[in-house]
Amino acid sequence: MELGGDGLEVRTAASDDEVEAGLQLRLRVFSGEQGIAREAELDGLDPEATHIVALRQGEPVGTCRLRFPGGTCKLERMAVDPDFRGRGLGTRLVDAAEREASARGATEVVLHAQRQVEGFYAGCGYVAEGDTFLSEGIPHVLMRKTLSSPAG
Repeated sequence: MELGGDGLEVRTAASDDEVEAGLQLRLRVFSGEQGIAREAELDGLDPEATHIVALRQGEPVGTCRLRFPGGTCKLERMAVDPDFRGRGLGTRLVDAAEREASARGATEVVLHAQRQVEGFYAGCGYVAEGDTFLSEGIPHVLMRKTLSSPAG
């Protein structure tokens, strides 16, 4: 858990209610702002995922999920409330996700970044590879980051 001086708590979701609150934030961002079909966002993979949440006074202001298909860690569905963008919250979510991935034995994280936020992920140490592809009509790129080995 990370509690910043700004009152934001960034950690793994501790209850089904927190997961659901994060899902509602994702729907506001991806379906409401970006026009992605609700059915596409509700892909049925949330029950198998580990959810990271950023909470302010118990309310979600950021979220992402981690899945581990075939032993690889995949960071997905990162969303930040519009009022909290540009304040470093995305970086804190990525950091928390990477700590969780590392704790589960992952040596790298992969993600499909929307091209419009590729620079953000590059700033977090992710490297783009391959060609641009469309997902729900939005240009994306595969990005990857090798995680540091835990000190030990």
